[in-house]
Amino acid sequence: MTTLPICARLEAENLCWGPRPGHHIIANVSLSVEAGERLAIIGANGAGKSTLLRCLYRGVRPMQGSVRLDGVDLWSIRPREVAKRIAVVLQETPADFPFSVRDVVMMGRIPHRKGLARWGDRDRDITAQALENLELRHLSSRQFSSLSGGEKQRVLIARALAQEPEIVILDEPTNHLDIRHQLEILALLKDLGPTIIATLHDINLAADFATKVAVIRSGRITGHGVPGEVLTAQRISTAFGVAASAHRAVDTSLNRFTFSLS
Repeated sequence: MTTLPICARLEAENLCWGPRPGHHIIANVSLSVEAGERLAIIGANGAGKSTLLRCLYRGVRPMQGSVRLDGVDLWSIRPREVAKRIAVVLQETPADFPFSVRDVVMMGRIPHRKGLARWGDRDRDITAQALENLELRHLSSRQFSSLSGGEKQRVLIARALAQEPEIVILDEPTNHLDIRHQLEILALLKDLGPTIIATLHDINLAADFATKVAVIRSGRITGHGVPGEVLTAQRISTAFGVAASAHRAVDTSLNRFTFSLS
């Protein structure tokens, strides 16, 4: 398995963004992710999770506040350099993408290519390893558009890993995946080593996967820290507008809870 020894720190301070002045989808959001940490952002639909991610990967410029990559303002870094260092996997996938699976994964190498140079041996080797890691080698010649939703998701994650990023940002990476592939992909992301920021809709998966969690409600962070301290039944109930209960794992040394919602 290819390892990614280089990872980066990302921090946001007092972020605000909305479609127009005075209408903020996120407001006064501050959080930090140390190099090599895994941050899971959780919250109800419409809470502002995807908007927050767009600010973190430079998809939109914040109206207020800043995002810093290893202490440097993200918007002062050249776009190509940002593309080398931050990989993004979004929920939306193109319905008609006239490329093979191998071609799509190879696109992760574009930020590293100089001009119109041809792909090199390193590009092909890294692409092959990403296909192998995501169990996609048997699909490498298939058209991307012919795949199922879960297969497409795995291809896009493979493309992100082929980018050799320092930070991987994922918006609901387990969408469309069966339970087996959900667990396998999260385990793979744990092992690879880059800093990871992901929105997850499954609280129990988030608690098991993340070293830190951030709970967002109505565009504001209501809790940020280690899962065992942040993911309380009361905070989850408030964030999702449902009754929540937490059950400690049988092995209390794990400091792990299972959440039930109703």
